[in-house]
Amino acid sequence: MEACESTAVINILSVDDHPLMRQGIASVIESQADMRLVGTAASGSEALEVFRRLQPDITLMDIQMPDLNGIDATIAIRKEFPQAKIIILTTYEGDVRALRAVKAGASGYLLKSMLRKDMLDTVRQVYSGRRCIPPEIAMEMIAPAGGDTLSKREVEVLKLVADGKSNKRIALNLDISEDTVKAHVKNILTKLMANDRTHAAVLALQRGIIELNCSALGARS
Repeated sequence: MEACESTAVINILSVDDHPLMRQGIASVIESQADMRLVGTAASGSEALEVFRRLQPDITLMDIQMPDLNGIDATIAIRKEFPQAKIIILTTYEGDVRALRAVKAGASGYLLKSMLRKDMLDTVRQVYSGRRCIPPEIAMEMIAPAGGDTLSKREVEVLKLVADGKSNKRIALNLDISEDTVKAHVKNILTKLMANDRTHAAVLALQRGIIELNCSALGARS
């Protein structure tokens, strides 16, 4: 008599606003006997609607999307479905938004550049009940406040730097001295290990420390 072992199929929802990324994820999943792509969504709000309907085993959630971002979508889904298993997808290592999503209850974290290498293993581990959080993210979650974290005032200064404001204009906007602004900028450059103001602004945008205004971003297709 032959032994017959049935393998559970992992139902997956893919959420990303870029069609090519969704297609790439689909092609990887379709090659696996123990996985099935049951749905896709192109925004956070659509992800919530599709999740309610399908209630997949695993959701692959892009962090940056129009309408409702991946963090808020994760929070919304887990508020209604506390057992939902969500894996965050991000372009940038050390993305502050990904850390927020993990703190909000996401079970895993994947860099998009490592999808083909790490996605299948991460999906299986999260499905089995484990969390797949890189050590550097786990350390940030348990690290005390302070250290190299930007202060609230430094973030305010950095937002104005990203808007192209001069030190004098920043001082006027925040009602502080120009020397204080210079001190904040110096601290920001040190903490972000940035070469100059522009580099600091770019790094902050990439890591999700600050966000561009909608008017600056323009309409996304």
